[in-house]
Amino acid sequence: MADAKVIPFDDDRSRGSAVQRPPRRRSAGSRRKGTESAQVREVQPLPSRAPAQDDVLVTREEQLPQQPPEESAYGGLERRVAGGLAFLRRRLTGDYEVDDFGYDEELTDQVLMSLLRPVYEKYFRVEVKGVENIPAEGGALIVANHSGTLPLDGLMMQVAVHDHHPANRHLRLLAADLVFMLPVVNELARKLGHTLACAEDAERLLAQGEVVGVMPEGFKGIGKPFSERYKLQRFGRGGFVSTALRQGTPIIPCSIVGAEEIYPMIGNAKTLARVLGFPYFPLTPTFPWLGPLGGIPLPTKWTIQFGEPIPTDGYPPEAAEDPMLMFNLTDQVREQIQHTLYKLLVQRRSVFF
Repeated sequence: MADAKVIPFDDDRSRGSAVQRPPRRRSAGSRRKGTESAQVREVQPLPSRAPAQDDVLVTREEQLPQQPPEESAYGGLERRVAGGLAFLRRRLTGDYEVDDFGYDEELTDQVLMSLLRPVYEKYFRVEVKGVENIPAEGGALIVANHSGTLPLDGLMMQVAVHDHHPANRHLRLLAADLVFMLPVVNELARKLGHTLACAEDAERLLAQGEVVGVMPEGFKGIGKPFSERYKLQRFGRGGFVSTALRQGTPIIPCSIVGAEEIYPMIGNAKTLARVLGFPYFPLTPTFPWLGPLGGIPLPTKWTIQFGEPIPTDGYPPEAAEDPMLMFNLTDQVREQIQHTLYKLLVQRRSVFF
């Protein structure tokens, strides 16, 4: 595989007991000198009593500048248009920033997340649990199961962190090298903050205090047959644990339910996959039989749950080289994810509801 290319870088108010009066238009005669206006006469206190509290309230409110609802809405639209034009100007002139990995925060927040959010909210109707387990600051490593034939689960997890975390944190995903070899996909992945799934990049991001996401099952998880759904594959050699130990960052297990059924993989055309250079070529009930329509995922109901953090800052520096410790921590993370998956499946009423 070739190395990844890194891009440098109203006013009808309810007043309770207050007097309700319809708005009156000021007549031309009321503007003449020495003529008392209708509004002043309305609230003029009688000589025999003190001004009523309701009358005083009406007077103060009527003196405030009035702004029609349509004018306020127009102002909001005007601001949005101005903001959009300013955004386009910055993109055309190159007046924006990307980090060393190619991450474009402005483009992600204003455009890419806006494109992913309808899929997240309306199509998959994702329910998020335990997002408060992600620390408000500092580095953290989220470890999740991987499934679904196409890696939509990683994107939905990224939207979940972006939209629901109280501190508005951003998730930086580690992706396979194949992602950075595909045209267009490579550029979009870099803009979204994804980077190559290697220890060096992961450590740099964690050292910068970023939230990093990794799916250790890799292609074994995303390309497994439908008959093995929600059965975790091997988590590799525990490289993610070693990375977390070196940086002393917590490991947060994440379980995703719903992605397994979006493309039920009932077969694998291995010969065609080798010809195309893919790790697998999926055969589903709709793909490739229905052509492009077969690429539309099924609208399953998703749940993403972030588990209790597993701290690593209590271990000595040399712990990252202890194979037994890495094995035990890897197994602990894997078992916690698998147990949560079974729990969420028992609670689920239906695949689609």
